[in-house]
Amino acid sequence: MLSIMPNHSRTNSISDLDIYVGLDIHKKSWKVNILGPSYEHKTFSQDPDTNRLYSYLNQHFPGARVTLAYEAGFSGFNLARELLSLGLNCLVVNPMDVPTIHRDRNQKSDKKDARKIAAALRGGLLEGIYIPDEEIRAHYSLLLQRRSLVQDLGRYKNRIKSYLLFTGIPIPDAIGDPASRHWSKNYITWLMQLSVAKPHRQVIHNNLSIGLKLREELKTVNRQIRDLANTPAYKKNAELLIGVPGIGVLSAMMILTKIGDIGRFRNADQMNSFFGLIPSTHSSGEKVSSSGITSRGIKQLRNIIIEASWVAVRVDPAMMVKFEQLVKTMQKNKAIIRIARSLLNRIRRVLKTGTPYKLGVQ
Repeated sequence: MLSIMPNHSRTNSISDLDIYVGLDIHKKSWKVNILGPSYEHKTFSQDPDTNRLYSYLNQHFPGARVTLAYEAGFSGFNLARELLSLGLNCLVVNPMDVPTIHRDRNQKSDKKDARKIAAALRGGLLEGIYIPDEEIRAHYSLLLQRRSLVQDLGRYKNRIKSYLLFTGIPIPDAIGDPASRHWSKNYITWLMQLSVAKPHRQVIHNNLSIGLKLREELKTVNRQIRDLANTPAYKKNAELLIGVPGIGVLSAMMILTKIGDIGRFRNADQMNSFFGLIPSTHSSGEKVSSSGITSRGIKQLRNIIIEASWVAVRVDPAMMVKFEQLVKTMQKNKAIIRIARSLLNRIRRVLKTGTPYKLGVQ
């Protein structure tokens, strides 16, 4: 644990003291709660200024071992990086890990939020989440941008389709396959040449124009991601992941930019937990029940692995045999989660050893 540099203008009488700081972070202000080993020092508000907070701690606790924590949220990891660069020990914690009593849920305030973080920190109840490298985080943001573009494009597709239904404009069967016709060249041409009242035509053309721009933006981002996959930082691992059934370039880059260093997962269970592929259990007395997979973990990564697992059970004989054995005793949607865990374990091994995925290997 790092400590504040002693202020030589004061007597260094608290050099062995542990100080715990809970931060409730907002865009325009921070609520700060400071606890000692057995007392509460102070709770105050301040502007979002890292240097000002450091100066306060250095002035009042010269040489003390100071640990700070705040909940992961809109501010990301920049604050933690700044505090760490100043020599402070800072944790970014999952909001679900901060103990909260029922009364605090009904009477929520920034002061209470800051204090419960500091109290949990003092009690040794908090464990910081992984703080990714700033460059890798920027690469991950490119993948997130792609996801947003896909979602936005889907909205405009649905708006056009809904407007056609609303106005009673049928889509000609001659355009093509109903499952894929909505953004085919013939479909776009048909939309542009629709002979309908001017207000209807304007609405359709406006939505189509935005949708086409989004599609071009999506093509650009896809190229950028593929170029990133070919850089020395990712090329080897990306190729290893693309060799896994159901994993393409985009999925591989989503995985690599989110997990960062594969070595940070000490075992397969930790990686399964990160991907949200562990069961949610409830235990009371002698009764233990399970209610499916946990709500924790990264939803996008979990979906990637589950979708890849459906491909794996069709093309990998070993996974196929295992799946057929599982469906004899459980539903398919539960069996595929078991397959997903096995597939993720193999992905971890592939990345750690640098050995390509082999079909048919148990």
